[in-house]
Order: sequence, then structure tokens, then C-alpha cells
Amino acid sequence: NMKLGGLGPDYEAIKEKKQKLKLQKEYSRQIHEYNMKNIIVVQRLPAKPQVSSVSRQKALEYAKKIPRPKTFIPRQSDHEVKEERARPQAPNGTILPQIPSLESLWSRHEKEKEVVAAFKALHIL
Repeated sequence: NMKLGGLGPDYEAIKEKKQKLKLQKEYSRQIHEYNMKNIIVVQRLPAKPQVSSVSRQKALEYAKKIPRPKTFIPRQSDHEVKEERARPQAPNGTILPQIPSLESLWSRHEKEKEVVAAFKALHIL
């Protein structure tokens, strides 16, 4: 009288697993209830005790007594101040850069014309 495996579901094994899961859930529920009733709320970690740090206090006092280095701010000469006043300003108040002289612009223009002519002679442009 042997029982061989079949193609359908094994209802007996499913019932056993279902009963086992039901018992596990019931046990976990009971433990949870017990813990909620009997465990006092865990206090947070106690704060660190205030230790009077003598060395820290000494260091802070020393730091207060040290003279701070003075920053060096160079004064502008009268000539530079006059130049700043002479610079044109935009309507929004920003100072525009100084315009180079006409001669320097003309010489630059002539040099650039020569360079362009050289490129044209070489048929690069």
C-alpha cells in the first residue's frame, strides 16, 4: 500500500505548512505583546558628564590674548587717485577701463593689416 507522487497539489503538505506559519505568527504576536507590556521605554544614552577642561580653558584664554596680525592695505598715491577720478563711468556707476591712445591703436591696426596681407599672399584666407 504505497502512495506514489502525483501531478496535482499535495493538500496535506500545504495544510501542515499553513498550520506551522499560523503558530509562528501567533507566537510572535504573543512575544510582541509581552514586550510592550513589560519593557520600560529605553532611556537615551546618558549625556556626557561636563568635565571642566582646564587645558581647553587655558587654550581659549591664550587665544584671546594673542595679538592678531594686521592686514597691510597699501595707500594709493595722489597720481593713482587722480587717474581713477579721470576714468569714465558707466551709467550704473562701474568704472570703465582706460582707453589706449590713438597712436597705439593705429600702430596695432597697421600690424594686423600686414598680417592679413601676408595670409592673403599665401592664399590661406
